[in-house]
Amino acid sequence: MRGSWEDTSDSFKAMIIGKLLGDGCITKQQGRKPRFQFIQTYSDYEYSNFCYNHLNEFIPLSPPKYKKTIDPRLVKGYSLSYYVQSRTANIITYLRFEWYSSTGKIIPYQLINDHFNEQSLAWWYMDDGHLKKDGDTPKKIILSTESFSTQENKWFINFLYEKYNLSFRLDKQNRIILYDQFQIHYFLYLVMPFLHEGMHRKALLLCNIQNNIATRRTTIYLPTSIKLDSPTADIGAVLTYLDSMIDQYKKGRFYKKYQKELFNKDVTETKSYQIVINSRNLSNLQLLKDLTGLKFSRLVELCFSYKK
Repeated sequence: MRGSWEDTSDSFKAMIIGKLLGDGCITKQQGRKPRFQFIQTYSDYEYSNFCYNHLNEFIPLSPPKYKKTIDPRLVKGYSLSYYVQSRTANIITYLRFEWYSSTGKIIPYQLINDHFNEQSLAWWYMDDGHLKKDGDTPKKIILSTESFSTQENKWFINFLYEKYNLSFRLDKQNRIILYDQFQIHYFLYLVMPFLHEGMHRKALLLCNIQNNIATRRTTIYLPTSIKLDSPTADIGAVLTYLDSMIDQYKKGRFYKKYQKELFNKDVTETKSYQIVINSRNLSNLQLLKDLTGLKFSRLVELCFSYKK
């Protein structure tokens, strides 16, 4: 049912915010009412159709249309894409007023404060996000924000930190970048439920399960508040909780259960321990490290929290 902004669902509000942060735009010709549109590359037709189907309930859209654009700068001399455009509607006029000034697209702070959520983040990421990897190891997530001002991007960095504990940074190209291994995995955990299958290239789907890692000596760093009488035995005992932690991750409970510990900003003094970890515990530690980006020492620390 199409009507005003207030008549739309929470999910639609989240999706359209993500789309307008990404590839979506609202064009307006002189003397005419504005229209919403977005363009996706030719290979992403299924994703274009996905966006069309989800937004069409509240915005009068035409189905994706094939487009060939002549461009002598390209090797082939042209580009292929699909574009979706709307008819005019009151809700689009409203969105144009909120998202645009006389100089171009702007960040509508109040709308984002009120309606931005993980679904918005996922739609933004599908449109304008990039996962840079070195083999199977994630190195950074890039959100292309060049069209917004530096001040707006700094506001968004603070917003994402306050809402999700994600520490993005601004690079020299005015893009916002996430570097931290744990936070990259957490970001992907947040958006994964909303990713279209055609966008799984922007996710980490493979985890190398190693069942036969040889027992070895390694160094573990723990807060001095954790008192150990026999480091190898004491740490080996709490590592039996890794099976439960892996189960919690599979059931989507890991980040919620350990939210306080994972996002604790306090700097604590640590002590190092040279210990021997057996094959089973090493395999579990490596699996959780691959899933979460957390180092062995942090995972051991979580085990002590689980014990409490």
